Amino acid sequence: MLHISNLQAEGLVIDRFTAHGGELWCLLGGNDSGLAAFIDLFNGGWKRAECIALPTKLGLLSFQQQQSIFEAELRRDDTDFLNRIDPGTPARSFLADIDRHREQIALFQLDDLLDRGYRQLSSGQARKLCLLQQITAGADFLVLENPFEGLDQDSCRELNQLLSRLRDQGLGILVLVNNALDIPAGATHLGLFAHGRLHLQGPAAEIREEILAGHAAQAPLFRVAVDDLWQRTAENQPGGGRNLITLRNGFARYGEVEVFNGLDLCIDQGDHTLVTGPNGCGKSTLLQILTGDHPLCYVNDLIVFGRKRGSGESIWELKRQMGIVSPDLHRNHRVSGNALAIVLSGLFDTIGLYDLPTRAQQQQGRLWLDRLGMAAVADRPFRRLSYGEQRLLLLARALIKSPQLLLLDEPTQGLDEANRKALLDFLAQVAAEQLATIVYISHRRDEFRAFFRRQIRFHRGAARTEGRD
Repeated sequence: MLHISNLQAEGLVIDRFTAHGGELWCLLGGNDSGLAAFIDLFNGGWKRAECIALPTKLGLLSFQQQQSIFEAELRRDDTDFLNRIDPGTPARSFLADIDRHREQIALFQLDDLLDRGYRQLSSGQARKLCLLQQITAGADFLVLENPFEGLDQDSCRELNQLLSRLRDQGLGILVLVNNALDIPAGATHLGLFAHGRLHLQGPAAEIREEILAGHAAQAPLFRVAVDDLWQRTAENQPGGGRNLITLRNGFARYGEVEVFNGLDLCIDQGDHTLVTGPNGCGKSTLLQILTGDHPLCYVNDLIVFGRKRGSGESIWELKRQMGIVSPDLHRNHRVSGNALAIVLSGLFDTIGLYDLPTRAQQQQGRLWLDRLGMAAVADRPFRRLSYGEQRLLLLARALIKSPQLLLLDEPTQGLDEANRKALLDFLAQVAAEQLATIVYISHRRDEFRAFFRRQIRFHRGAARTEGRD
């Protein structure tokens, strides 16, 4: 049993909450609702022991926990001492009693990946592995933060099956989500965070409509309009279909493991492109090759902004024309720095701010924070913000320089419905006014907007490009 009573913490009030074994609770809340403060308590923020009774074996899946695993893997990286890239800790090392849990491992399609290194897994595969880590360790109560984020549609169905099965076996489960579409199919109870308080809760069959209505009424933090923030330059004005990216017979692999091959890609100005496909098929790897963040960019036949990669071009000159958001970039923001510094670092294409910005640049950064509803946290350390707030800052970091090419890998991870919609509406404006060309990776069908002119569908080692006009 998980029991909370009379809890008052920073940005959070809970009068009473109890979840028992055999129940599947889902607590829903927007990015500014108090849900993030509740998640932070499970990440080690409990200060008043009399307010809470925790289950004996609590299993936790949170973005902060995954970040800790990623950073531990980096500390153990022996690439510099090997004659090859260190793939990281084998996936099987994260799991206990593998033989007993073969069915669950197979359900998540990880049975063929147990000998693959952690750093070779996609972000979705890594999330599934971390969830199975908690289950195989013998947890009798699970707390899961946005467990469907980063998972393809098949994996979401598999996770729904697994959660219902665990519930029927008597486990207590508490799922915390920012989006109503991510409410587990087998949820027995629901609750709603709003204005820093757990303000509705009860059996799902009785309270669902009230919960959904209350969540839909929450306003977005992202309040950006093209007219007041996008700097119109000669580079991002309509240019008659100028070629931005050409990739011929593209391929990617990790060691002997092939990720994809035979990909031909030509993106001209205005060719807004949606990239879809299952976890682990190479979508994020493709983006890393295009941005120059993967060593295979130099052995692929790749032309970016008219310059062939590996011909002596400056990576910084190329990145100056790109705005990038990805789970990998988010994980790599381990540096110290406040919210304003993170946004301003986009003007210099660095992780962390090492150049002294001008007064005009600082004013520009503060204007972005204001439009994101985050002016009050300008001086707060990036690492002390919620995952959703961090993602909003990384979006501002990518957009502040008004790039001609936006490369966005699941940019809405950690954002609620209102902020997802606001961002996509903003991108639709950018596309309509031909201010930038957008390459967008997503698993979510609610993000497949009409402004995407083509779609690249990945599937297990292959990719197909289709027009969407």
